[in-house]
Amino acid sequence: MSADKRIPVTEERFRELGDLKGAGETYDELLAELIEEHKKRRLLRDMKQIEDESEFVPLDEA
Repeated sequence: MSADKRIPVTEERFRELGDLKGAGETYDELLAELIEEHKKRRLLRDMKQIEDESEFVPLDEA
């Protein structure tokens, strides 16, 4: 796979990404995994916020 885009990062961030990357894993694969984890955390956070801030009625009363 050829690289289509370049993402500038600091040396520190590049080292941190390298520490997270598994043997044989590409940076593209690592970033895809990090994005999926972030999406899941965001969904759970949003669901928790809705649960905390909303009023619900039992289904049998709806």
